[in-house]
Amino acid sequence: MVAVASGTAALHLALLAAGTGPGDEVIVPSQTFCASVHAILATGARPRFIEINPHTLCIEEDQVRAAITPATRAILPVLYGGRAFDLSALHTTLESQGISVVQDAAHAFGSRSGTTLVGAQPGLLTCFSFGPIKNLTCGQGGGIIPRTAAEADALRGLRSLGITQSQQERAATTTYSVNGFGLRATMSDLNAAVGLVQLQHFATIAAKRKGLWTSYATRLKPLTGVALVDVDIEHTVPFNCVVHVPDRDRVFKELRSRGIGAAVHYPPNHTQPAFQAWHRPLPVTEESGRHLMSLPSTRP
Repeated sequence: MVAVASGTAALHLALLAAGTGPGDEVIVPSQTFCASVHAILATGARPRFIEINPHTLCIEEDQVRAAITPATRAILPVLYGGRAFDLSALHTTLESQGISVVQDAAHAFGSRSGTTLVGAQPGLLTCFSFGPIKNLTCGQGGGIIPRTAAEADALRGLRSLGITQSQQERAATTTYSVNGFGLRATMSDLNAAVGLVQLQHFATIAAKRKGLWTSYATRLKPLTGVALVDVDIEHTVPFNCVVHVPDRDRVFKELRSRGIGAAVHYPPNHTQPAFQAWHRPLPVTEESGRHLMSLPSTRP
């Protein structure tokens, strides 16, 4: 893994490593945090928003296939709530057209696709966030799983202002090499130390998150009109517990008035003023966005 300063930095650098740039399109669900879209725009590319499955809030193969154009350079699937999904049926098509898959796995550290850990699937660039409320936290940080050793080297240059030598190597000599474009996107030693300690306790964290989600599912089941978003709990370390509820805004205000920390993850991006240039009708996403709400899910 190549450690970086944030999940947003991970997406930005991974897209750059995949060759994304001006004139390119990146297929992405509108149902994600705005950071996913900003990472695309930071490369000079433009987002092509697509629909989601309303039961999982994730994209599906048919939606991706229909959205591919000659300008498509990458697909940025979002593993919403931590749920992994399989786009391997598209890989031959994508490889033949030079299209990379950059997984936004900000919610999905510890989750599995079948028996395979997210990040261990071959042929994918996978990006994690280690922010303060994620399954694994460094306080702040992110990580990228590269596809090849050469890509890992390229990402280390991109995160470090194009400098190829490590801090230890630079300290032992009087010069260093700047071999290309780069950003200041390294993870701090302090954040890395926090993450290493958290990693030692991850099995406990994962079990508690799964247990909380399962408790919610059991208690919500009898409620008429409340639809729990399916995260495939058998394979997922859930980031949050999301429901669709009628009259969401009234319910949200009522919960907040009682000190219950409900939230909304997330307002659809294709309706945001900053992204109006790439708006297209997405009725499923829009309907979902009017009703979804996240229930409190604090770190254990």
